[in-house]
Amino acid sequence: MDIRAYNRTAWNKAVEENNQWTCPVSEDVISKARKGDWEIVLTPIKPIPRNWFPEIIHNLDVLCLASGGGQQGPVIAAAGAKVTVFDNSPKQLAQDRFVAAREKLEIITVEGDMRDLSAFEDCSFDLIVHPVSNIFIPDIFPVWDEAFRVLRPGGALLSGIVNPVIYIFDRYKMDDEGLLEVRYRLPYSDLTSPSLLDRKRNLNEGWPLEFSHSLDEQIGGQIEAGFTIYGFYEDRDPRCILNEYMPIYIATRAVKPG
Repeated sequence: MDIRAYNRTAWNKAVEENNQWTCPVSEDVISKARKGDWEIVLTPIKPIPRNWFPEIIHNLDVLCLASGGGQQGPVIAAAGAKVTVFDNSPKQLAQDRFVAAREKLEIITVEGDMRDLSAFEDCSFDLIVHPVSNIFIPDIFPVWDEAFRVLRPGGALLSGIVNPVIYIFDRYKMDDEGLLEVRYRLPYSDLTSPSLLDRKRNLNEGWPLEFSHSLDEQIGGQIEAGFTIYGFYEDRDPRCILNEYMPIYIATRAVKPG
């Protein structure tokens, strides 16, 4: 299966269904951002701490990586940064262009695979914003390597991460019945872990394919790529029953030495 092509179609469908991560920000959010009152998220609820950003964001070159949907990119652009949004889904990118046209913002949109940033030269960006998204690819080490390459020395990568523990549970019993039943071994893959019946159900429903990644791959992978971790926090998802027991999401601030 061409995973990238499948997930492109799935995310295009998610836009049509108004998924949480596909809904453009409002005019009021952009108006406040222009006045310096802004925040964005990497994970469902908790905003990124402002001290994770450079003190002056005006004219910074910012890459919103796998971050289409008309959310992070337009806000940062309204705050004064020079923003490029990179995403696998044309309809997600169209949401950013929609906000840019509505608010008269300059945003560059590029379609592509987050593991291949060859569209950009070395040391092209001061900041990368990478919300939860690498669960939609089976191998994430190229993401960290490419992010390191395109960042300038001293630049930061802000990443949203899913705690892999969520993937040991039966998804349908968790979502449909509110039950936590341990079913899968890690690493988890939508292509191989569920039963044939559940795999067919996943494909019929058109959800993006997901893959678990260990904390060693997520956090250790950033360090292995050359980054130094300077920030960390956890977040919850109120829509998930597991939220009652533990945070599901993690965010990191990783800096390229320089």
